[in-house]
Amino acid sequence: MDRCGWCGVDPVYVDYHDTEWGVPERDSRALWEKLILDGFQAGLSWITILKKRDNFRSAFADFDPNEIATWGEKEVEILVQNAGIIRHRGKIEATIGNARAWQKIEQREGFDTFLWGYMENKPLQNSWASLADVPAHTPLSTQISKDLKKAGFRFCGPTIVYAFMQATGMVNDHLVSCPRHAEVAAMQPTS
Repeated sequence: MDRCGWCGVDPVYVDYHDTEWGVPERDSRALWEKLILDGFQAGLSWITILKKRDNFRSAFADFDPNEIATWGEKEVEILVQNAGIIRHRGKIEATIGNARAWQKIEQREGFDTFLWGYMENKPLQNSWASLADVPAHTPLSTQISKDLKKAGFRFCGPTIVYAFMQATGMVNDHLVSCPRHAEVAAMQPTS
């Protein structure tokens, strides 16, 4: 299989590439989880986050934003001592604030509706021939980033948002030579 070169040969990375990356995600809570994990990834490799994802889920109440929104300094102190996650105080505190921001958007219109509205509910199908062609961010990821920050989110710059868009299938950035490109492209909404 001629996979996208970024996933290498690590079984965790290959499985993520082959089953999850680029698949359109429509669940509000799952979208929030992926945005939070992408924020934790800033400055690190994605494989580091993938290998700690189960620890993150355990430490962060299975990424239940309604529970996390109630947390405060006590939970932050517990989390900065948890060696199973990335112990970055700013990112941990941002996660709590981001849960509160998620609640407002979720109540107003649904976090999924908010995000997919930028795409008119349909993933953008890119046709990149090489990894060098794939941008780190786009004008759209910059706009979404600005709007998320305006809504109270942190650790959601344009590059983080573009990685999030790739991961959640808002854009299909599998290389055209990768079999997953066609498979993910076929996952268009029916309505």
